[in-house]
Amino acid sequence: MSKKIVVGLGEVLWDVYEDQALFGGAPANFACHAASLGADARIASAVGQDDLGKKALEWMKQHRLACDWIEIDTEHATGNVDISLDRNGLPQYRFASDVAWDFLRIRPHWSQLAESCHAVCYGTLAQRSSISSAAILEFLDRTEPQTLRVFDVNLRQEFYGAYVLEASLRRANIVKLNHEELPIVTRLLGMELGGERGGEIEMCDRLIEDYSLRALALTRGAQGSAVYLDGKWDQQIAPKVQAVDTVGAGDAFSAALIMGILSGKPLEPIHAQAALIAAYVCTQRGAVVPIPETLLL
Repeated sequence: MSKKIVVGLGEVLWDVYEDQALFGGAPANFACHAASLGADARIASAVGQDDLGKKALEWMKQHRLACDWIEIDTEHATGNVDISLDRNGLPQYRFASDVAWDFLRIRPHWSQLAESCHAVCYGTLAQRSSISSAAILEFLDRTEPQTLRVFDVNLRQEFYGAYVLEASLRRANIVKLNHEELPIVTRLLGMELGGERGGEIEMCDRLIEDYSLRALALTRGAQGSAVYLDGKWDQQIAPKVQAVDTVGAGDAFSAALIMGILSGKPLEPIHAQAALIAAYVCTQRGAVVPIPETLLL
């Protein structure tokens, strides 16, 4: 059986910690984890014609990820973000501006990828630029109706607004967001519904109904997660781990969720595997780490 073509669409960047820089970017992280789970994963993005861009391409080649859909921008630098972690491994971000992934444009081979992929994951950060936002939305519009279009909300700094959220949701059939992002999204969309845990599911149900979603994943950090798929909810407690660095955990969760859906597995084991893989990533430094074979089964 041929592998499913899964695309991470948006930013490629370097996560710059105090002592080292690591390959990252939410859509790129998603694609890398999907590859670990058996996908024919592609990253559609751009890097600069600089040392960081060369390092990114080399990193991808070393990890057997095709670079065919990475554009080389001769005018703008490769993206990077300064990351600081608190005592619980929770990050604070400061993103460089006017970088290569702010100037994404649809190319003929990108259109072909859009038409042939089985799933594509995108977020809000790469849409901070109207140029890249237009390219991302056009890519989504070129996908087939059955393609899984995964909107991983991923709010960062001030790089989002009602228009980007609305346009992204209208094109999605799967949404992933966390418990902090949920009230922000519903407020910006004018659908505040209140409250605590019960209110969260009520807000999610409203998103599912208003945007005709097939699936929605709500992550709650150490408090667990809730996943809706094809008319059914499943809620699970988070695996107990000592978090070192939570960067990339949500991207790993999304990758496991999508690969499970593409393989036709039932909701509960899909959710359980996604939670275990995300928890493992939290115990490691960096967003893209080797996943133990015991978690890939």
